[in-house]
Amino acid sequence: MHEGLQKEIATYEKRTPGSRKAHKRAEERLPLGVASNYRAYDPYPIFARDGKGGHLHDVDGNEYIDFNLCFGALIAGHCNPAVIRAVEEKLATGTMLGMPHDLEWELAEEICKRFPVEMVRFSNSGTECTMHAVRLARAATGRDRIIKMEGGYHGLHDSVLVSVKPKAEEVGDANFPTSVPGGEGITKATLQNTLVAQFNDVAGVERLFAKYPGEIAAVIVEPIMMNVGILIPDEGYHQALREITKKNGALLIFDEVKTGAKLARGGACEYFGIKPDIVCLAKSIGGGFSLAAFASTREVMGLISDHKVFHGGTYNTNPVAMAAGLAMFREVLTPAAYEHVNRLNKKLLDGYDKEIGKTGLKAYVVGAGSNGSLMFAPKPIHNYRDWLKVDSELWRHYWFAMVNRGVMAQPYWWDEQWTVSVAHTEADVDRHLAVFAEIAPALAQAQKEPHAAASSAH
Repeated sequence: MHEGLQKEIATYEKRTPGSRKAHKRAEERLPLGVASNYRAYDPYPIFARDGKGGHLHDVDGNEYIDFNLCFGALIAGHCNPAVIRAVEEKLATGTMLGMPHDLEWELAEEICKRFPVEMVRFSNSGTECTMHAVRLARAATGRDRIIKMEGGYHGLHDSVLVSVKPKAEEVGDANFPTSVPGGEGITKATLQNTLVAQFNDVAGVERLFAKYPGEIAAVIVEPIMMNVGILIPDEGYHQALREITKKNGALLIFDEVKTGAKLARGGACEYFGIKPDIVCLAKSIGGGFSLAAFASTREVMGLISDHKVFHGGTYNTNPVAMAAGLAMFREVLTPAAYEHVNRLNKKLLDGYDKEIGKTGLKAYVVGAGSNGSLMFAPKPIHNYRDWLKVDSELWRHYWFAMVNRGVMAQPYWWDEQWTVSVAHTEADVDRHLAVFAEIAPALAQAQKEPHAAASSAH
């Protein structure tokens, strides 16, 4: 660990004794002291107290301009007035009904207006909707195997918890990447049925279809890969995936859990001009509530209608979450809102770019829609294997230095990205850039010092 990072961690520990104490207490009852593994990091995570708009406070009373926003699930910002108003009105009518109600049709209609789909079913998380999408694809094709991209994250069910963060020594042949379990408990059969290709490698996908003719049900892909910072697809990449899947009788699943609400009104489907077979939505569509959806054609969704594929869930279409979703689509995710976040994000990206040029920092920034990321790599990454070379030690220096100065630049972990919300202001972005300008020279200096970068995988 280089000296600059050591100093920032020491400052962090002085600023956050309440978080340290809370974490130590939580470890007695919660594995890692947290409710999701992604929230655990050394020396201990920040414990939050409250959030409002684009800001939050921790338990020590420190205030942060929040560009983490719950791993990008809050393009609405904390406690968005339109969402809170809709939820408060709905709370008086019942928190759970477990029966059909009109909000189901209304929200499905809103989704079908924006995305190239005809029918919708709802669930509660990104994991759930990608799980149902994979099952639908297998039922629609009568095939077992799927293709996912190396380093791609599609939730926590077994079929996609494969090659999420494989180590460099595990990835295998670049032409036929090894299917690596994302932890113990993943069966050998799962690994046989989940094939892996590299993102941006069209030929790699074609090779898998040639090797397993008539066996592959679907290709599931994040349109912009956001489990390695931000990885933009090559021009024509998604068009090629669309053609290959059609030619081979397989389905194309767009995992728009991250991009669906934050890239454009019609998500990546609109942004890239692609009509996938199944679209998965979650995170920001709920405005802070547990809401997800998977949507497709009448033919594919008809498998549920015909009782060939089962889909259920006690919490599905919880009226409170549905009210939040309707408020998001009707009042928050407006053309003006997209113009606002896109403009602020461009300002952020341009400001970072300027400082990188000024200090000689070997890094680059990349963004799309409301998301952006500072990548500690000398040139843009093209796939997961490139990302493995990112300087994670320097990234940690950056993150702790920003947090210590009141800017939560993104979630902890160097595979994440920032989100600009509708609640953020010009002043928030100006402050973010001022803090980065303050710490950038130290980062550039640290980069010149010899140090062993930690492994990028976590």
